[in-house]
Amino acid sequence: MYLFKSIDMLSDQGNGAAVIANSPAASTFDMPDSANNMLADWRDRFNEIDWVPDLGRDIGSFTWFRGLATLALLCGTAISCLPDFGPIQGHQAAALTGSRADQARSQTIAPLAFGSDTGIRMAATDAVRPLAQSPERPSIELVATLGRGDSLRRVLQRAGVANQEASDVTDIVASAVTLGDIKPGTKIDVLLGRRPAKNQPRPLDQLAFRARFDLNLEILRDGDRLKLNRKPILVDDTPLRIRGVVGSSLYRSARAAGAPTEAVQKYLQVIGQKMSVSRDIRSTDEFDIILGYRRAETGEIEVGDLLYAGIERDGKSKTQMLKWTSGGRTNWFEASGVGQSRGDLVRPTNGRQTSSYGMRRHPILRYKRMHSGIDFGGGYGAPIYAVTDGTIAYAGRKGGYGNFVKIQHSSGLASGYGHMSRIAVSSGRRVRKGQIIGYIGSTGLSTGPHLHYELYRNGRTINPSSVKFVERAELAGNELRRFKGELQRLKQVTPGAALGVLKSAASAPKQEREINRLSKTSIS
Repeated sequence: MYLFKSIDMLSDQGNGAAVIANSPAASTFDMPDSANNMLADWRDRFNEIDWVPDLGRDIGSFTWFRGLATLALLCGTAISCLPDFGPIQGHQAAALTGSRADQARSQTIAPLAFGSDTGIRMAATDAVRPLAQSPERPSIELVATLGRGDSLRRVLQRAGVANQEASDVTDIVASAVTLGDIKPGTKIDVLLGRRPAKNQPRPLDQLAFRARFDLNLEILRDGDRLKLNRKPILVDDTPLRIRGVVGSSLYRSARAAGAPTEAVQKYLQVIGQKMSVSRDIRSTDEFDIILGYRRAETGEIEVGDLLYAGIERDGKSKTQMLKWTSGGRTNWFEASGVGQSRGDLVRPTNGRQTSSYGMRRHPILRYKRMHSGIDFGGGYGAPIYAVTDGTIAYAGRKGGYGNFVKIQHSSGLASGYGHMSRIAVSSGRRVRKGQIIGYIGSTGLSTGPHLHYELYRNGRTINPSSVKFVERAELAGNELRRFKGELQRLKQVTPGAALGVLKSAASAPKQEREINRLSKTSIS
């Protein structure tokens, strides 16, 4: 295939080509023989080039790449000739200005903050005279919110109440309720009256808020002083008791019966201390959940913590667990008055463990001997904590231990802490889990500041990392009687009794006049 043809080739194709070659018009453009020969030579070379080779053959050759370049050039040319399909710009009306904009704005609906008005504005006439000063509002009503970590006095001051009146209001409220009992987020309605002069703050005319779940407080101005008005709210604190059959899933059955998610999760944790929820509870068993529950006559509801968790089988109590506070600690006790608390020992300090329990080469004595505890690294003066509750059995200097503290726990367990820089407790003192008992040091046989921690069982050292602490508490005497009385009271609550109709104080029968009562008696 040839893209260009020479004159000689045209002469071979017939008379028509010969006529064109010998025409006078063609002869007018005669060139020298050397130029003609060069042009003919280039034409022959271009004719010999195959510009559109078969791309399925000789893949990778120079001819194949030349054909690929031709194809790419043609495709690019075709794509560049594609028409543009962009959006066609329509007519846009010019923005209104001047009087037309004012007239259009007056006929639209817009928020007040953006200049909403009605009707067409009219220019002021000569009858309009400017005021010497604008009048003040006679009173201002606003709502203030008590934030977390805020105080009632600061809230009132931010609302515009004078410093002295804010202090007086705080003292008046403190005489009715504890200021710390007012929950963050409480809304306070404030009414400020007319001020005598512009350089003086507005007086407080009225203040009202909900101080407690069962109490509204209102402060009114009575002449020159403020008067407190208490408004008690009727509250029903009957516990919410929920019972039902376990069925295929204890969790789903309790949720279907109306128990909150958090209460069901806590219930499963408490029951799990006495039995396996998956293996020991049958589908025919009945669950018994009692929650703290308060209802106000104004409609608000407070759902408290889980108070009682029980499982019944064939009409008999299988498990009964009651939440009870004894000795300043809250624990779950069985119906017999016995309670258990399980949990790992807390870490005695925040440093990393540098030496474990067992035989080792002593870094100072240079021979192998039993290392009867665990070493924890730490900076000089870092705090040391009691791993659990107990009584200080020893606190003082003890040979190679340096400053040493030993705590006696229940069930024959005890813990020891050595090399302290300073002891923060004394012998015979009762300490709680996580309480600071001293500080890391390097007293005694020590190469640097660290804590040597030991654990004893019946007087003999054991590996501290292998012990999980179990504490057992038991009620007795008057406390046991009060415990059983509370358990009996809760079990007498009717399921769903807390959801009944609450009789409001506003719905109480009106006092009838004595003359009307006598007249009804005489008629009958």
